[in-house]
Amino acid sequence: MNILDKIVADKRKEVELKKTLITLPQLEASVMMEHTSVSLAAVLRKSSTGIIAEHKRRSPSKSVINQNLNVQDVAKGYADAGVCGMSVLTDGKYFGGSLDDLLLARATVNIPLLRKEFIIDEYQIVEAKAYGADVILLIAAILSREEIKTLSELAKSLGLDVLLEVHDREELQKSIMPSLDMLGVNNRNLKTFEVSLDTSKSLAAQIPDDFVKVSESGISSIGAIQELKEFGYQGFLIGENFMKTDDPGASAKEFIDELNK
Repeated sequence: MNILDKIVADKRKEVELKKTLITLPQLEASVMMEHTSVSLAAVLRKSSTGIIAEHKRRSPSKSVINQNLNVQDVAKGYADAGVCGMSVLTDGKYFGGSLDDLLLARATVNIPLLRKEFIIDEYQIVEAKAYGADVILLIAAILSREEIKTLSELAKSLGLDVLLEVHDREELQKSIMPSLDMLGVNNRNLKTFEVSLDTSKSLAAQIPDDFVKVSESGISSIGAIQELKEFGYQGFLIGENFMKTDDPGASAKEFIDELNK
């Protein structure tokens, strides 16, 4: 069983338990359900930098990245740095995140917030909206075409943007549908954890232009972004590079200033 299968098996148990603790009608009664989401796709289309900065305490491939920071400080730092959006990991067991992180980020900033999670159930999409997300992530590697369709259409009906993540041509071909806003290519193979920007480059031409192209993982230099822009990418998800420093906001600002030169 690879790590991805393990995460999904645990996630199924977690979601079933959550449904008994907070029911769907309770989630739907959340005041955040009335919140008008900010479209990350629209922001990326207009941006010259395209940076989506991530809040991430640890990961299965890197163990601890940064456990010492307050999510509100990170969110404020990122917003001040001028990022296009912020990705917030809400998985507890493998990434040390929580829905409270999403809520605290929402209470602090008005930039688009992406709930970074292993979504396998409609419940998690309503939950994302109820906790203040503007965007959800769907991972093609763990979903069938039918599930991608059902989940993305529900997200759109709630006013959320949808970022669909793929790793290879096969995943991309099964996933393309009108209910997606952005197609993300993860340069990290979730089964082996190896990272290569060639993954983004090789899939770029197969992503139709109606979707915003986002490159994820392993982006740590200005050069990498300039290279990826030539392949039509408008969004760049950066986590570890900022989070491994003492002040992620300051490192994001430095990076964005450099990019704008």
